[in-house]
Amino acid sequence: MAANNLGYGTGRRKCAVARVWLENGDGSITINGREMDAYLGRKVLSAHLVEPLEAIQAEGKYNVKALVKGGGMTGQAGAVRLGIARALVEYDETMRKPLRDAGLLTRDARVKERKKYGRKKARRGFQFVKR
Repeated sequence: MAANNLGYGTGRRKCAVARVWLENGDGSITINGREMDAYLGRKVLSAHLVEPLEAIQAEGKYNVKALVKGGGMTGQAGAVRLGIARALVEYDETMRKPLRDAGLLTRDARVKERKKYGRKKARRGFQFVKR
């Protein structure tokens, strides 16, 4: 861990994997070298992503640098969110309780179900016609 890094966390959601570094700063969040709002494009995802910082009243206190691969925008935002929460806990163990109470340390295990043979999609069968 470099001198200015406070914590590191890995977050996963669907097919997205995020590596997140936390450092002291003015509250800027960069994802893959771009500003959070420019990268995500939707306010809902930006609000979802900063929930761990809001849960501990630390908006504007830490800079977040994230590298994300795989998945779509929603999965990537969820992965960065979990990575931020884990990095905060690595930095200060006393933050675990408020983050746990807000449900921010739980990995969302929902992934796309695979397609089965004899079916059109994972569960949807082909349309049945009697004649």
